[in-house]
Amino acid sequence: MKTVLAWLIMVAPVWGGQIDAADLADLPAADVVIVGEVHDNPVHHQNQAFAVAAISPTALVFEMLTPDQAARVTAANRADPGLGALLGWEAEGWPDFAMYQPIFTASPTAAIYGAAVELGGLRDVDSVAALLPDPRFGLAMALAPADQAAREADQMAAHCGALPVDLLPYMVAVQRLRDATMAAKSLEALAETGGPVVVITGTGHARRDQGVPAALALAAPQLRVLSIGQLEGDPGATPPYDLWLITDPIPREDPCAAFKAGD
Repeated sequence: MKTVLAWLIMVAPVWGGQIDAADLADLPAADVVIVGEVHDNPVHHQNQAFAVAAISPTALVFEMLTPDQAARVTAANRADPGLGALLGWEAEGWPDFAMYQPIFTASPTAAIYGAAVELGGLRDVDSVAALLPDPRFGLAMALAPADQAAREADQMAAHCGALPVDLLPYMVAVQRLRDATMAAKSLEALAETGGPVVVITGTGHARRDQGVPAALALAAPQLRVLSIGQLEGDPGATPPYDLWLITDPIPREDPCAAFKAGD
């Protein structure tokens, strides 16, 4: 079986380095800009709104919205305090919509696209990959063993070490599907609106080595793609983003506390 080799699908970064929030006002030109977040950090959403206002994109792609939800957003209601309820935002488990609404209003004429994945109860790798059969995104191709193992380790760590080992390949497949779906919606938005397109998503999906940028590099390597990660701590020597911001962590309960209590 063919394998996806992460370093072969990469394109050269647009620009590299840590930036401050003020630098978001003067970003390099790109066709698609992926702006990551830690979902419950309000500063990250303020930065996203600031970046969107500066870029003035023709389209915004949200990880958090299905296409049906995105279709409910209009020029008339995007500033309405009731928009979150209309979208069923918090019912889907996302943090307070009030943090996100300034992103919707930062570029008032931008078309809104939803890229949320609806799994419909699927629980095996092949069925997940079949939800996006477009061969450009390579979901039917196996990852290189070292890459697969690294991604499974990331999934285990993100879930407090509590996942059954046999579930890890499925979790990796779902992550790949989410990345590819956001990439596909970005291409759709770019074709329909002319761009630039901004993608609002979790920082993990903004990674150049395995996130939305990698999926775009496979499907449309000619595009100028800019990835921006927002982090709450030291990202290490070689963060997998073109640009990154480091902010203070917000106070939150330990998400792994329940699992630790059972030790």
